[in-house]
Amino acid sequence: MQFQLTTDFLSTIEQLISVKDGNKLRELLQELHFADIAEILEELGSDDATYLIKLLESDLTSEALMELDDDVREKILNRLSPLEIAGELQEMDSDDAADVVAELDDDIQKEVIDQIEDEELAADIVDLLRYDEDTAGALMAKELVQVKETWTVAGCVREMRRQAENVTRVHSIYVTNKEGKLTGRLSLKDLLTAGEKTKIAEVFIPKVDYVTVHTENEEVARIMQKYDLEAIPVVDEDGVLVGRITIDDIVDFIKEEAERDYQMAAGISEDVEADDSVWQLTRARLPWLVLGLFGGLGSVYIMKGFEEALNSFPVLFFFTPLIAAMAGNVGVQSSAIIVQGLANDNVKGSLFNRLVKEVGLALINGCALGLLVILFGYAVGQDDLVSITIAVSMLSVIIVAALIGTFVPIILDKRGIDPAIATGPFITTSNDIFGIFLFFYIAKLILGF
Repeated sequence: MQFQLTTDFLSTIEQLISVKDGNKLRELLQELHFADIAEILEELGSDDATYLIKLLESDLTSEALMELDDDVREKILNRLSPLEIAGELQEMDSDDAADVVAELDDDIQKEVIDQIEDEELAADIVDLLRYDEDTAGALMAKELVQVKETWTVAGCVREMRRQAENVTRVHSIYVTNKEGKLTGRLSLKDLLTAGEKTKIAEVFIPKVDYVTVHTENEEVARIMQKYDLEAIPVVDEDGVLVGRITIDDIVDFIKEEAERDYQMAAGISEDVEADDSVWQLTRARLPWLVLGLFGGLGSVYIMKGFEEALNSFPVLFFFTPLIAAMAGNVGVQSSAIIVQGLANDNVKGSLFNRLVKEVGLALINGCALGLLVILFGYAVGQDDLVSITIAVSMLSVIIVAALIGTFVPIILDKRGIDPAIATGPFITTSNDIFGIFLFFYIAKLILGF
């Protein structure tokens, strides 16, 4: 039956913690899934959550710790001793353990690693910490099942049993040569149907997708998505098998990237949470708000330069927000599609062909919307020339906005800059300025003031 955290259940937990009734707490929580434990920890205060972490078995709490938000986990870890943290790490896969250690202060990191009884795990953590954060080396786990080409099937099965004890999930069996270089993968079906004395070299599959320790995480995600992989091996510069990346790690990475891109598109320059401090939230939001302010001031001065037009045709003033809004909306739409395509590696062909396509699309949308504006003007008895001015301006603005929304993300991507910054305030502000300028300039040409 699926667990659902209720107010009454949480109150019971808090009550038992307040009287330090460890036995009842263990009885109540021991059978829960680690994700349910994490949900409870998220709702408790830091001191109460730390008490539960210390009370329950590490094989349960270690998994729960990895489900917590970074801020909550940090607060709990700050209340644990290096020895207690080391106890939690010993129940984790090497990649998760390395992630936790990376969150600690440098002086605490060494103390924690020194307290880990499993020397192999400690060495794996140290090895993983040396890779750049956004590379496959930092994302991979060291636990895997690998066999040698020279082994027999019988010897391979014995060795696999030993290795599998340290692997949470066996997604694939990798084959290496005597130097440890990745040469292929082994099908479980072929292993089960082959004779005991058959050499692995005779039954393994030499074709295997892999990445290197320096492959960027986005490329790893793209490869695993393209080939529908549950796990992918990682090799070093010499082709030696050093780890594997599983689908759960990639899902976590994709989720984090999506959240970061969403925040960036919304004009938030840092990774923040709703419960962060006012200063953190202000620092993340203010830069883009300043950009919007200067964009708005630019629009004011553009309108001031066409003061004569507003005096001669005051009705133009009332359509200014409409033009600015359409420019911003079209720009954000175009940039969002391009950014999504770049993320999924779906943007193919030359930049020129892409721009031509956007112009064609903008012409269709602009003509349709312009026609609606003319019909609206006719219905309310508006001057035909003014309606035509607004319609032509809108068509021009939509074309320019579509070009900017397409061009900017692609150029940023080619220069190695995250194209997500092109959406949101950046595109909206720039298109507002261009849109208002085009509106009044075209009005000047058509209305002749």
